[in-house]
Amino acid sequence: MSGAQTSDKGHEGYVGIVLVSHSGPVAESVAQLAVGLAGGGVKAPVAAAGGTPDGGLGTSAELITEAARKVDGGAGVAVLVDLGSAVLTVKALLAEGDELPGGTRLVDAPFVEGAVAAVVTASTGADLDAVAAAAADAYSYRKE
Repeated sequence: MSGAQTSDKGHEGYVGIVLVSHSGPVAESVAQLAVGLAGGGVKAPVAAAGGTPDGGLGTSAELITEAARKVDGGAGVAVLVDLGSAVLTVKALLAEGDELPGGTRLVDAPFVEGAVAAVVTASTGADLDAVAAAAADAYSYRKE
C-alpha cells in the first residue's frame, strides 16, 4: 500500500482522508500536495491508495481497505477518488458493509482541490459532514 502521509499518532477524533487513484505515484503526490498546502497544522490522517498491489495501474479494494483502516480515528473516513472504476470499487466496498470502517463515505469532489479542502477542514477537527461539504465545494473553485 502507499504510505500514510501523516502520523498515525494522535489522529483519534479526526476525520481520516483516503485518496484513491489509478496510479500509486499520483495518489501519493496528491496526498503530499494536500498536506503541504494545508500547512504545518495538519492533524488529520491522510493515506494514499493508488494503483494495484504490484505497482500497476488500476484500483485495489485491498489497498483502499487498508488505507481506510489506517486513517480511521473514530470520526469517519472521507474517500476521494480520481476516475470511474475507483468510484465503482469504493461503492462496492461500501455496499459490502464490513470491509471499510464504520462512517466511511465516498465524497463527490474534484480529486486535487477536494483533497486539499478535505485535509484542511479535517485538520480543524470538523466532522465528516463538514469535511465532505468542503471537498464538494471545491467544484465551485473557478480558474478564470
